[in-house]
Formats: sequence, structure tokens, C-alpha cells
Amino acid sequence: MTLAAKIRTHKLSSNATLCASGYNLIGADSPAIEAMTDFSRVTAVTVNAAASLAEANAMMISRGVRLLMVSGADDQVVGLITARDILGEKPMQLAQARGGKRDDLTVKDLMVAVGNIDTLYLSEVMNARVIDILNALKSQGRQHIMVEDVDPATGLPRVRGIFSATQIGRLLGVPVLGFELASTFAEIEAALAH
Repeated sequence: MTLAAKIRTHKLSSNATLCASGYNLIGADSPAIEAMTDFSRVTAVTVNAAASLAEANAMMISRGVRLLMVSGADDQVVGLITARDILGEKPMQLAQARGGKRDDLTVKDLMVAVGNIDTLYLSEVMNARVIDILNALKSQGRQHIMVEDVDPATGLPRVRGIFSATQIGRLLGVPVLGFELASTFAEIEAALAH
């Protein structure tokens, strides 16, 4: 037996305002999970290790992200690459060291390999606050940190989500621009203090 909900339309109230969304949704003591981008709900943006830096950068711009997961066969994570990796000094330094051009480099040349990626376990995140995540990012000197759990269907580890200083800033209503981590954290901490 199914129940049909009975609904009626109404006229919009004359004094209605728009709901402010997307910021001021969290605070320092909010559960950390509220600031995590959960890959069980949002598709992770991935790139192949053989992609050019220009392709990776274009993908970041089109998807509005600053980090791409580098995936191999069967969606296995082999690394990650950030906008800082692509747009910073690292590509030119590597190209010069190899005696080549920046355009010759691929994602594989600059990505952080899977064995060097710091993660948090989802079980720990479930008991953490937003300020705990911010402190972890700050102490690591990173813009992002991955969250790992176990896939209940396979029993294998998986990347469940990601924390981003930029996303935390957005949720706080702080416009986080650029790559200067010190100013990013200062802006976020100032917003959390209010």
C-alpha cells in the first residue's frame, strides 16, 4: 500500500526574501563531516596520469576545483595533482632540470604519488570538529587532505572524501583566493572567531 501525499500550492508571500545559501553554514565547533566533500554524494574529478598539464588545468577550471585525483586502471587512485603543482614554479624547475620544455610535462611528472598522500580516517572525522580539520591542514601546510574509509562491498580501502581549505572558507563566507596558505588560514581563522 502506498500513501499519496496531498499538497497544495500557495501564493508566494509578499515579504519573502531569498534564502542565503553556500556560506555561514558552519562554525569552528561544527561537526567536521559538514565541511567534507563526500565522494559518495559528489563525483570526484579525476585525470589520467598521461594528461598534459594544460589538459589538467583546463579540467580544474571547467569543474571549479583546485585538485584532481589521478586515477589508473579500475579507478585506482595513483596520485593527486593540485593547481599549485601546475601553476607554481615546480613545472619550470623540472623542465629546466630535464633540459626540456614545460609543455613536455605530464600529470605523472608533477603528481603526488599515492604513497605520499596524507589522509584522515572517516572514523576519526566523525568525531572531529571543523577547527580540528583546519588545524590539521595548517600543521601539514596543505590546502587539501583526503579522507579514507573501507568500501563495504569490497572490503578494500577507498578515498571517501576530501577537505579543502577553500571549501571550508566558502562555507564560512570567506572568499579564499590564490595560493598563499598563510593568508588563507588567517582569513578562515578570523571568520571562525566571529
